[in-house]
Amino acid sequence: MDYGGKQMTFREKIQKKIEKKYGTAPEYLWKRSPSHAIYRHADNRKWFALIGTVSYHTIGMEQAGYVDIINVRCDPDMAGILWQQEGIFPGYHMNHRSWITLLLDGTVPEQQIMSLLDESFCSTDSAAKNRSGKRITQWLIPANPKFFDVDAAFDKEDIIIWKQSSNIQVGDTVYMYVAAPFSAIRYKCRAVEVNIPYAYQDDHLQIRNVMRIQKLMKYDQAPVGRDILKEHVVLYVRGPRSIPASLVHAIAVMYQDADSATRTDEGRKC
Repeated sequence: MDYGGKQMTFREKIQKKIEKKYGTAPEYLWKRSPSHAIYRHADNRKWFALIGTVSYHTIGMEQAGYVDIINVRCDPDMAGILWQQEGIFPGYHMNHRSWITLLLDGTVPEQQIMSLLDESFCSTDSAAKNRSGKRITQWLIPANPKFFDVDAAFDKEDIIIWKQSSNIQVGDTVYMYVAAPFSAIRYKCRAVEVNIPYAYQDDHLQIRNVMRIQKLMKYDQAPVGRDILKEHVVLYVRGPRSIPASLVHAIAVMYQDADSATRTDEGRKC
């Protein structure tokens, strides 16, 4: 990409997008690692991204040389799944459960990088608030049928337990996106109990707290699929995030859900 007569690297392109979208400048904190920069929130000073240049060996690759990378925060439920994708690794010099490293060499698509940055920004934001200053009360969370049959669970009971996600509180609305083969939002739920202690761990997942969510609606007549999500700038659902007000309204119109049509969270698509 040409920028002011200079050919930009992929890393520089991503950095320009971060600075423009989130209104934050890179901070270079380490003299011994002059290529490393962090991006953080102005209010709570929490990091949401680290960008730098490391050797391939550092991230577990066999080839010689160096590569630009970016670290972003990721929901632990999805981290182990994302590691299976080419160009994505456990977080370099970060907590492997909640951070991932993405190669900035074109291996990981730019759209996916920006979507994961969105989720990292939102998950580290103060009290999970949107730009209007209001707490998020309507959420979009992922479910992977390879690991749990949510359809079977909801067929048996209207209330099921689910991993406690972000800052979801009692009364919040939770829309559930079910991955392939559905690749669609299939449920609207309400959180009825949160922060219940629970101990579970395997190779892909660690759970310390769960919540109880109650099924309110099942969207199986007209799929709320990826095409509809893209129309409302939801490109990926890798972890808990707020659901855009426009998407909530579109679903309400499709399913004649008057309650959803009148309860929308304004603000960014976190």
